[in-house]
Amino acid sequence: MSRKASTAYVWFDTEFTSLELDEALLLQVAVMLTDKDLKRITPPEEDINFYIRLPENAQLSPWVEKNLPELVKKCRSNTAVPVEEVDAKLTAFIDRWCGTPNKTVQKRPLMAGNSIHTDWMLARKFFPAFTGRLHYRLLDVSALKIQWLDLTDGEEFKKDDPKTIKKYFPEADLRRLRQHDACYDIVASAAELAYYRAHMKFTA
Repeated sequence: MSRKASTAYVWFDTEFTSLELDEALLLQVAVMLTDKDLKRITPPEEDINFYIRLPENAQLSPWVEKNLPELVKKCRSNTAVPVEEVDAKLTAFIDRWCGTPNKTVQKRPLMAGNSIHTDWMLARKFFPAFTGRLHYRLLDVSALKIQWLDLTDGEEFKKDDPKTIKKYFPEADLRRLRQHDACYDIVASAAELAYYRAHMKFTA
């Protein structure tokens, strides 16, 4: 029986207004594509980064108000994009780089990232066309993180250290990134997966 390798990893991250996901609104969405070997499909300048237009009456969690004031400001500026437009742009992005939408769900690209189930829930809510292009499985780097910390004596991955990010994901263009940002988080997640692959034993 032949192996069924993934067609692409869709590295996806969001920033949002509240951890109460049923009520949360999106603030930012970032996307990057790699193959299964963590080689870029998209060059850095083609990565997706949208600031989502925020309604004037939107309720923000105290954490967001304290820690993300610059992001909120961008979401209330003229550069912010309506959420409905973002779904169409994300869908066009996947179609451009991953080809014609595949009717076989098992051959579609996988959404990947840290605690990706949270982003998946929000994507299903706000981006139905985009998520309709993706596999039903998720590649959650956090699952490997839990196993790494529970079952080994290995050092925890330093996702806030740009040198570590660059070491494990050399294609990261850190000049364009800053911490506590969705664009940084997708690159950091790819680097973290590479870290676990380098230190954990996988059989072919």
